[in-house]
Amino acid sequence: MATYRVAVNMEFVRSADKSFEDGVRIAGELGYRWVEPMVHTGWELLSEVHYFHSFSMEEDTLLMREICERYGVGVASLSGHSPLMKPEAAVPRLTRAIVLADAVGTRFVNTDEMVKPDWMDDAQAHEVMRYTLQKAALVAERHGVYVCIEPHGVYTKTSEGLLRIVDLVPSPWIQVNWDTGNAYLAGVEDPYEALERAASRVFHVHAKDISLEHSERERGKVTGTPVGCACGDGVVDWERVLHILDPLDRELTLSVECGTIDEAERSLAYLDELVAVRR
Repeated sequence: MATYRVAVNMEFVRSADKSFEDGVRIAGELGYRWVEPMVHTGWELLSEVHYFHSFSMEEDTLLMREICERYGVGVASLSGHSPLMKPEAAVPRLTRAIVLADAVGTRFVNTDEMVKPDWMDDAQAHEVMRYTLQKAALVAERHGVYVCIEPHGVYTKTSEGLLRIVDLVPSPWIQVNWDTGNAYLAGVEDPYEALERAASRVFHVHAKDISLEHSERERGKVTGTPVGCACGDGVVDWERVLHILDPLDRELTLSVECGTIDEAERSLAYLDELVAVRR
């Protein structure tokens, strides 16, 4: 049977213009014991002036762990989203995120295919993604870190398209990060039936709920969204999601993706209650 831990993606402090360290501190104060930091290469201006939560991989690899330990919080996973169809960007970002993940003690780096260039046809897109993922898989195997691909783009909006990308490279280190909100918003297939088809490959979950207003405005028109509402406040059937995941024989992180500090607090209370009855 699956076991669960609840984390929070650092996007919850983006609208509050908080730094990485402030976000970790706030997460700990809310009661979270796990966070999912966003990472980037180079030096991002807003992060450098402490108005944005993303963490630069130019920093000492142990600095992230030091900050998290200061506030009693662990790193559950890294948000290493990289454009798989742009290997000149994705290969260095993904491979460095894998190395950082190992250094801070997490086994999961999350990504998606991101944007498909207009000039690239489907066959070329998948060959380019194969190259990117092969490079990532070699590093992932050395470090024992899973690269988890989520539904978010033009190909991964269906479970078939998602699994096709996951299977481009025959590696046990490339798996699925199931995003409940993105799968729902895409509106191409029933999100619960899609999860059932992908469940055996799910190693991480983005716990994203979608408000009724958001659903009515965008469902079927987009393939994903950065954040959702508080878990339990929206249209996602969480009992059904966990019922599908329960048979998996591994620990799963439910990483909350919401837009405000208040939503993060409510999400933790809601998911903690759902998880508690399964212990």
